[in-house]
Amino acid sequence: MRIAATISPCTSEFPKAFGVSSSHAVSDLLAALAAVMHERGVRWYLFGAQAAIVWGSPRLSADVDVTASLDRAGLAGYIDAMRDHGFDVVFGDPDFIARTRVIPFVHRGSRMPLDVVLSGPGLEEEFLQRARSVDVAGTMIPVISPEDLIVSKILAGRPKDIEDIRGVIHERKASLEVARIRAVLRLLERALTQSDLLPVFEREWRKKLQGEPGASHAPIARKSRSKPKKP
Repeated sequence: MRIAATISPCTSEFPKAFGVSSSHAVSDLLAALAAVMHERGVRWYLFGAQAAIVWGSPRLSADVDVTASLDRAGLAGYIDAMRDHGFDVVFGDPDFIARTRVIPFVHRGSRMPLDVVLSGPGLEEEFLQRARSVDVAGTMIPVISPEDLIVSKILAGRPKDIEDIRGVIHERKASLEVARIRAVLRLLERALTQSDLLPVFEREWRKKLQGEPGASHAPIARKSRSKPKKP
């Protein structure tokens, strides 16, 4: 069973949203998490598998991943607030958190794992600014934008990430800001001194275009090398 999720009026450019997996478990977890974030004034967004499901990927997941802009000096108070709202910290060692930038929790009510990733400057800050507000079973949840989700999935690069990209492209093709996806991937390629990110998106985007009714499935023409003339 899926929980219905609809886009709030402020993001009406996305007229259709899907749901999060695991029935009431994920929506209960997200409602409790949203309460903590609201009380403490924390900026955050849902990403990973649950965000992929919201934007159209047809799969289920028992994991919940969020990124949060948390003051490192206030982490102890944040963990206490999470405990008060039904979350048990799995590993709260300060050195572990500083090294991994992750605080792992378990939601007591659903026993579902939750990873809170501490945001950093740069790309994650941009993701925070572009997050979309989505109504999940009556709770407004900030979700990474579909464009930024595609970028993050390309960076991850696992087979299930590529499947998620295909699902999002299939359902969001008409509204995706493709130019922004390409621009961010080009910037990342320059920053990481690699050239294999943008081709992943172009390959999946081309597959979708070729799959549209009336699209040509002929192979891309390549220039043939001219044979040297005989003397």
